[in-house]
Amino acid sequence: MDLDELKEILKVLDERGIAEFELEREGIKLRVCKASAQPAAAVPASSPPHDRRAPWPGNRPSREALAAPSGAEPEAPKEPEEAGEVVKSPIVGTFYRAPAPDAPPFVERGDHVRIGQVVCIVEAMKLMNEIEAEVEGEITKVHVENGQPVQYGQPLFAVRPA
Repeated sequence: MDLDELKEILKVLDERGIAEFELEREGIKLRVCKASAQPAAAVPASSPPHDRRAPWPGNRPSREALAAPSGAEPEAPKEPEEAGEVVKSPIVGTFYRAPAPDAPPFVERGDHVRIGQVVCIVEAMKLMNEIEAEVEGEITKVHVENGQPVQYGQPLFAVRPA
């Protein structure tokens, strides 16, 4: 099955309003599930809270529908816990504050760091990735405990620039 065939199948399904479709051919299995266009209030209470299937492009709400009502006040931006820059995890993995279990942490709250200085390690797929400071300044907060899993973009440290 090539891309053109797949596009044609999707086009026909959309034109005919078919909500679910399954095809198995030459060892390839294709299943398409179109998300329901019902409003959330109409969904029975027994349904799961999160539908893991991707929404059908034609049923996505418009940007205008997602915007706040005209009478609502815009939400004020949240203030960070500590002033300054944030060192974020560049990858998903396990956060380690020290190079070894019995070694002291790379940095502590109150320590001064310089650009390029290793501040922690994030282990991903058995590889130890040294995370370096991208700003010079003082560590004002450690956001993650040693040995905890971290996500991409998750704050690790707050740094007050020098």
